[in-house]
Formats: sequence, C-alpha cells, structure tokens
Amino acid sequence: MRICMSSDFFYPNCGGVEEHIFNLSQCLLEKGHKVIVVTHSYEERTGIRYMTNGLKVYYLPIKTFYNQCILPTMICNIPLLRDILLRERIEIVHGHSAFSALAHEMMLVASLLNLRVIFTDHSLFGFADLSAVVTNKFLQISLCTCNHCICVSHIGKENTVLRASVPAHKVSVIPNAVDTALFTPNPIKRPQDNTITVVIVSRLVYRKGIDLLVGIISKISQMPEMRHVSFLVGGDGPKRGLLEEIREKNNMQDRVTLLGALEHSKVRDVLARGHIFLNTSLTEAYCMAIVEAAATGLQVVSTKVGGIPEVLPDELIIMTEPSVEALLKGLLLAIKRHKNRRKLPGSSSNGIHRNDAKAEDKNEVLCPFAANALVADLYSWDNVAQRTEKVYQRVLREPDQPLGKKLTSYLITGVWPYLLVVSLCHLIIKFCEWLTPKSHIDIVRDYPSGQKTQTLRAKSKKKKR
Repeated sequence: MRICMSSDFFYPNCGGVEEHIFNLSQCLLEKGHKVIVVTHSYEERTGIRYMTNGLKVYYLPIKTFYNQCILPTMICNIPLLRDILLRERIEIVHGHSAFSALAHEMMLVASLLNLRVIFTDHSLFGFADLSAVVTNKFLQISLCTCNHCICVSHIGKENTVLRASVPAHKVSVIPNAVDTALFTPNPIKRPQDNTITVVIVSRLVYRKGIDLLVGIISKISQMPEMRHVSFLVGGDGPKRGLLEEIREKNNMQDRVTLLGALEHSKVRDVLARGHIFLNTSLTEAYCMAIVEAAATGLQVVSTKVGGIPEVLPDELIIMTEPSVEALLKGLLLAIKRHKNRRKLPGSSSNGIHRNDAKAEDKNEVLCPFAANALVADLYSWDNVAQRTEKVYQRVLREPDQPLGKKLTSYLITGVWPYLLVVSLCHLIIKFCEWLTPKSHIDIVRDYPSGQKTQTLRAKSKKKKR
C-alpha cells in the first residue's frame, strides 16, 4: 500500500500527534508499505527530507497562519497537493488532527482524485462555546466523504460521532502507544536524599490546566512539612509567565524549575529525574504524556477527564477531579506512598524494591521497572500498526463514489454554499489535468524500507571522495 500521512503537526514540532505520525509511519515502513508525510515548512526546513528508515517528508513552502496551522484557503494548494499524490502514486491519504487545515485540504483533494481517505481524531471538543460549534461544523463537512475515522479512545469515538455526525460503524478505536525501550527507568537520576520530585511535561496553555498547577504550587509552598517537594516543569506556552510569577511570589526559585520547550528525545531524561508525574489537563482524548511517564517508572497523578480513565490501570495512576483541592489531595497521597515505599525492607531511596516485582496492592508504588514492563504489555506500536493496516485494507475494498454522490453527502451538513467550494476544487483539478496531464508527471521510484537512506549515504560518500 502507498500511504500519505498529512498534518500541520510534525517534527521538529513536539507533541502527541507528531509522535503518533512518526511511530506509525515507521511501523508501516517495516511492514513493507510505502509511507510519506506531508506537512508545512518549519522555519528553514523546506523541501524534501528523509528520516529514519527512509521516511520521506514533504515540508511544503506554505507559511503558518495561527498556532502552527496554515490558512485554510481550500483552493490555493490544490496543484501542489495533486502533484505530490500523483508522483508518489498514493492510494490512501491519512489525515491527523481536527485542528490541521492542511490535513483537511489534502483529504478533500484526495477524495476528488478518488483516493481512499482516513482521518484520525486526536482531540475532544465541547458543544457549547462558539469556537467548538464552528470547529464541529467544519469537521462534519470535512468528514462527509471520508472513508473511515479512527479515534484514540472510546470517549473520543463517542465525541466524534456526536459532533461530526459520523456513522458509528465508520469509526474505529485504536489507542496510541509508547516505545517502552525509549522510556526505560533510570532511578539513579532521582535525588538520593529525601526530596520528592514532581514532574510536569506539557504545553503551558489553558486546556492543560496550568491554572490548576499554579494553585497547587501555591498551596504546597504554604505547607512546612512539604519543603522536601520540588517541581520540574518542561514545556512552553502563554501560561509560562503565570508560573514564573507564582514562583517569585512564594520564593520557590530553588523548588520550581522551568525547563522551557523540550525536544522529544530529551523528555525521557527529564521524566527519569522525578518520582511523581502530575497531569492537570482539563480535556484529553488519550494523553500520551501519562503513558510515557508510567513507562519511565513514575507514579501518575492526573485529572479524571476525557479518555484518561481508559489509559492506565489503578496501580499506575491516581485520578482526581479537575480542581486544585482534588489534585492536591491526590498529590499528597502519592507523596505519602513514596514515603512508605522507602520504609519497606529492601527498598532504596530512589524507589527500587529488591524483594518484589509488583506492589502488593494498589496503595503501594510499583517498582519503576515493573511499571515499565506493565506498560509494555498494554501498549505497543506494532499492535497499533496492525490494527491500522486492517482499516486500510477495509477501505481499499470499497468502491469509488461518483462525484454526484459526494456532492449529495454535503447536503446533510446544511452548509449548501460549500458545494460551490467543492465544485470549484473539482474544476481546478480538471484544469490541472488539462494543463499537466497525469501521464506527464514523473513517477517517484519506490525504494524498499531503509534502502533510500543507504543510497543517499552512498552518494554523499562518493561526493566527498
């Protein structure tokens, strides 16, 4: 199969969507499929780049408009997107994230070219505020001709079915995963004294509950018995100034460390320095951060919102309501468990227990390496790739839909003027076909997985000689 992953969010940007696209692409490449990624340019990173195993990435010369997303013109990028799909002989276009304008544009072009279209929804949305209403309606329009949808949790599936009016039988639930080999615990990096380190790795924005984190830090600073608790915050965003303000106000410069934006390759090293991972999100469809933290051996304290209750077993997570009081209570419980763990015979100060591999009950903290093994049993990218592959095979068996049926499917949205946009896009594609026929477009040579990288290295060595 020839697959095109499309999204505004990809490396060097960091986040759950970016990691999902990269890891899924790597697994599909190993299975012998051809995979390319189409995204917009990032500063000087423009053109075609090759990543691990010869993963080909198109960094299109399109400027971002807002929050790393391009301006959704719907028509301006059609010639470029059409050429890419035809040159690479793509069969399936897989768009990621409801926020990505590029993904929706690529899905529309692919649908008009009679290619199969898959969409993965990584987020949850409300139904009340104006921004959610507009986003939901736009998503409903975009998914009218989509062959199949994938959600990362069951609550995410329910949310997508309701807000985008997608038939439930056309939505599958395939969770995210984590490469536990890259998130192995390293308790030696933890403080060897009585200090308890609480780690937060997140975008510092409102929906990640940073206001709740500020309240927790403020209350911890007022507890003399919690002087041994420190906070390690990784990430950047508009709420960083609020954290800096509360740190200065409570004289916690030595206990609250702000690391700023982190490369994903450095996240594991930050997690390994902590005992507890705190997640204060107000909405999450899945939350990769808590899975990575659990794999690194941290006790997770998280808000009980969205799909989070589906992700980790009780041995690895303490779930609370999204309020300062509830989160503080959960955090204090996790701190108490770590104190009790250190008192157990055979336990070291950094959390390793030499006598048992598992905690006796859910009120004890698992050994970091036992936690890593448990996460490895629950999630693997190979399993995610297999399930996604079945979705691809299913949609390839579906017959082509005529243009008239595609246009009719947009009527149920109630946004009839959008038919004019789709018709205009169809005419532009027909004009491009007349101007540059498909037979005149050079076809890209297919390389077996990993061979492209080796070929490029060989060519570079010859040039040096």
